[in-house]
Amino acid sequence: MTSPSATGPRPSPDAPLFIVINAGSGRADTDAACATINSILVEAGRRHQLLRVDDPDLLDATVANAVRAAKAQGGVVVAAGGDGTLSAVAAGAIANGLAYAALPQGTFNLFGREHGLPQDIAEATRALLNATLEPVQVGRVNGRAFLVNASLGLYPQLLEDREAFKAEHGRSRGGAIWSGLKTLLREPEPLRLEIESQDVRRSVRTPTLFVGNNLLQLRRIGIDEAPGEGRLAGVMVKPAGTAAMFLLALRGALGRLGEADNVVSFPFRRLTVAPRGRRRIKVAIDGEVLWLDSPLVFDVSPDPLWLMRPAPEDRADVA
Repeated sequence: MTSPSATGPRPSPDAPLFIVINAGSGRADTDAACATINSILVEAGRRHQLLRVDDPDLLDATVANAVRAAKAQGGVVVAAGGDGTLSAVAAGAIANGLAYAALPQGTFNLFGREHGLPQDIAEATRALLNATLEPVQVGRVNGRAFLVNASLGLYPQLLEDREAFKAEHGRSRGGAIWSGLKTLLREPEPLRLEIESQDVRRSVRTPTLFVGNNLLQLRRIGIDEAPGEGRLAGVMVKPAGTAAMFLLALRGALGRLGEADNVVSFPFRRLTVAPRGRRRIKVAIDGEVLWLDSPLVFDVSPDPLWLMRPAPEDRADVA
């Protein structure tokens, strides 16, 4: 990690907050969240602006508006939503050297949980008022920032199926797990990849390549590699049938994935991945699926994310 220095932003204690809030969890939920945030900040006398995103296609434009306002007024950009929203706002903060804060509102909230951010919107907003800046490592794939993970192969398909299930049945952890198990039944064809790290090249076949930047997530599934200090953690699964994939999913749920013989994990600083016969490939970045040009280059951003982290007494327990 980079230590705080003159290279980081220095917002004043009463710097205005420009809050990008994603309505993806539902209009009524967002109305309530906005009312809670506004009430707490008005009572505290803290200048702020809520920038609501009702159309996912307008997220990037809304982030750009928040960034411009924060730069002009010496403010802090704040993300309220799931890991995808937190990642999109973080990318804008890093690119413009701005202080960043998060009010996690997603299903799993891995970034928020790792950094002790309260999961309750009221508690998270109050904690923000006394937060201080800390540098946080951010991963990249082809220059695109990610806070938690990036992956290709099976994992992006799991995410797409989970979103389809959520749209039909609503958001829940149980639903996310059930939709994932249904995806495994389809037994996806393994990817053929040429990968290079530390001047070593090799050819591999795998149903999924997962790159992690979140210690909490990796520990939960039983992977010992620890991202940080300029390193990311790679995880690959050797080709396996449906039954074996179900067993791997069970091991992951029990926090024992790293014990499996057909799972390979490794730390790296830079990893180049070229899918055979593909100029573009589907990649999941912090829960959002998009297409990127080949080859894929995974590394750590040279600039940290300057996170407004709650004071120790305001931090939530990691769970």
